[in-house]
Amino acid sequence: MIENTILKKNKEGKKANVFDLTFPSLQLVELASHAGFDGINCDGEHGNFSPESIDDICRVANGYGMSVIARVPDKSPYWINLFLDRGIQGIVGPHVETKKEAQDFADACLFPPDGNRSWGGGRGTEFNDDIKIDEYGGKLEFAKWTNKNMLVIAQIESVPGWDNLNEILDVIGLSGITGGPNDLAASMGIPGEPNNPKREKLTIDIDNTARSKNKLVQLDIMRNLSIQNLMIENGRKFVNEGN
Repeated sequence: MIENTILKKNKEGKKANVFDLTFPSLQLVELASHAGFDGINCDGEHGNFSPESIDDICRVANGYGMSVIARVPDKSPYWINLFLDRGIQGIVGPHVETKKEAQDFADACLFPPDGNRSWGGGRGTEFNDDIKIDEYGGKLEFAKWTNKNMLVIAQIESVPGWDNLNEILDVIGLSGITGGPNDLAASMGIPGEPNNPKREKLTIDIDNTARSKNKLVQLDIMRNLSIQNLMIENGRKFVNEGN
């Protein structure tokens, strides 16, 4: 395991440049590292990722000094655990609409005493290697270190999520939020209009409410770029200019 490189970049007062993957590609992970990216984001909700592919992506990305975060297929503890055991250091939970959902989501992402994450035997727990874990000071200290390096991001992408936002943001283990303009527009009764001013205003209100509660807004801490909107050969120029 490595220090969360996205949070590390934030500590320097900068946004992290994160490369979005919608399908497994170790070549793109490697190229992203050469282009100067700080992390990798895997879209496990709409992308095509197996636990085995997540394992490989974390192995390569960590080897190049990049943390990996992921949006899970759904926010159940089962899927969260599968991804975290592979070495993921940030989880985006889709379709969070209530405080209970947010609490259950955060609990699944964080080890006790901060949550209820189950202890596994993969990269996420140093393969349960007692000698390695003792370098952190034992399992409890490792759990605290892991929690400190974990991003727990709730995706608010519906009107019910907005209606319950203040309660959702009261969940202590929640790092912050992100949005979903297409699904939010559909929930507002304006499907297919993510650029509608009403949707844009609601997203601004959601983000500002989160900031007022001292929660992170994902777009404030990272710049997400995909193969669709960035040619790899221009990546280094973009990243250098962005910093």
